[in-house]
This record gives sequence, C-alpha cells and structure tokens, in this order.
Amino acid sequence: MATLNIKNLPDSLYGKLKERAEREHRSIAQQVTHMLKEALSEPDSLSILELQGLGKEVWKGIDAASYVEEERRTWD
Repeated sequence: MATLNIKNLPDSLYGKLKERAEREHRSIAQQVTHMLKEALSEPDSLSILELQGLGKEVWKGIDAASYVEEERRTWD
C-alpha cells in the first residue's frame, strides 16, 4: 500500500480534518483515505428504466442512450 505525505497543509484545514475524523470515529489517515475515495470514485451509472412509477413504462423497449443522442442531433 502506498504512503502519502502532505507538506504545508494549512492549520485551519488540518483542524477541520481532525474534527471530521473525530466525528466519524476515524483516524486522520483513515478520514483522508475515505474522503479521497469518495471524491475520486466514479458514480454508478443510472438508467431511466430504474425509475419507479415515473414513466418507466413509456421507456420500455427504448434504448434511452440512443434516444438522447438522436434528440441531441436535432438541436443543431
């Protein structure tokens, strides 16, 4: 596992990081790792077909990505 050293971290930022780590019952290193993981992770892709009760039946059998691309081509 890699090691990360941070130099010249402002005291105010370190204080906020320390407070958050304490609130979430983590060490500062664990908190930094957690925050970096959240910030850098790719969001799960969502499908319009996952909507519940919001027109899902209208999109059944339609490829939403293709539909959106076709709509975008008509904008120009």
